[in-house]
Amino acid sequence: MSLNKPRNEIVVDFNDVCDSYYFINKGCIRLYTINNEGIETSRYFAFEGMLCTALPSFIDQQPTYEYLQTIEKSELLVISRKDFYDPVERFPEFDKIYKRILELGFISAQKRIYGFQGFNALEKVKWVIKHQPHFLLRVSNKMAASYLGISPSTLSRIKSKL
Repeated sequence: MSLNKPRNEIVVDFNDVCDSYYFINKGCIRLYTINNEGIETSRYFAFEGMLCTALPSFIDQQPTYEYLQTIEKSELLVISRKDFYDPVERFPEFDKIYKRILELGFISAQKRIYGFQGFNALEKVKWVIKHQPHFLLRVSNKMAASYLGISPSTLSRIKSKL
């Protein structure tokens, strides 16, 4: 199924059970949380050609503690959990693809976490420019800063020097 979503629409809301996987045909979506003080932290951004879901909720069918939101007008291809897992369970080739998707997602998250732990603000921005060159051009400073773990003013200052 294909969905056209406007900018800033919540696709999966906090406390919902996520029952779909999304392929981004056009646009961008982000996965984020909001803490008790109301501060948003962006965890993941998916652009054209990428997959995204609230994975823990998708897998264990428990309420999610995050939001999935379009940040641009987006065209999403949607596969339900049932339709996703049916070929995974029936065909070893699909199971291998699924495991590879999980492995690549895990590796990407670990590289970001481990790299960011030792990076200062400038190194974080340089890492994003190297690994996701379109990221800073398409994402607001506020969202990018929350993803990088720095303040929006620090990000603006660094970008002006690059």
